[in-house]
Amino acid sequence: MECNKDEAFRAKEIAERKVREKDFAGAKKFAMKAQNLYPGLDGITQMLTILDVYISAENKASGEADWYGVLGVTAYADDEVVRKQYRKLALMLHPDKNKLVGADGAFKLVSEAWSLLSDQAKRLAYNQRINLRGTQQKFHTQSDVSSMPPGTNGSHSSSSNIKSNARTQNGNNRVGQASFAPPPNKKPETFWTVCNRCKTQY
Repeated sequence: MECNKDEAFRAKEIAERKVREKDFAGAKKFAMKAQNLYPGLDGITQMLTILDVYISAENKASGEADWYGVLGVTAYADDEVVRKQYRKLALMLHPDKNKLVGADGAFKLVSEAWSLLSDQAKRLAYNQRINLRGTQQKFHTQSDVSSMPPGTNGSHSSSSNIKSNARTQNGNNRVGQASFAPPPNKKPETFWTVCNRCKTQY
């Protein structure tokens, strides 16, 4: 067990070095290795969150940063879900509380995403720039979101939601988030990816 802890610590050090080199995908590979070797390693969960923020910011949709991905929400998340996720990330990444390599930059990206997505006019303009027209009308109400049991993939018993969920890829969504396919007449210009750590689809 001590051997695993030492290996995990070395993998985390390599991940930190790769963050400094701005190789976020490589850093995530080593951070995940560290977590698999020793899940209780100090700061590894926060490091993976930092890396998810950076990787999402590098993902481009129509030349724009993926601000929804930075906050870890879908484009169809309502204001309350966006607000809760921002608060959670801001607490986790605030430089006063998180001294890990890259936390400061990740916090700035999360703040920038919040600044854009919390302003309805800016959010609508952003959605239009990335070809997500009509997203404002497709938000779940907060009561729908809060009624979902933890760990569900956002499916409900109503036939309209079943049809919507049938169009999405299989996998778990983050708790409190809704996921829908884009309108059928629009071909999405983004792609789906799955977090290897928590199996979240975004």
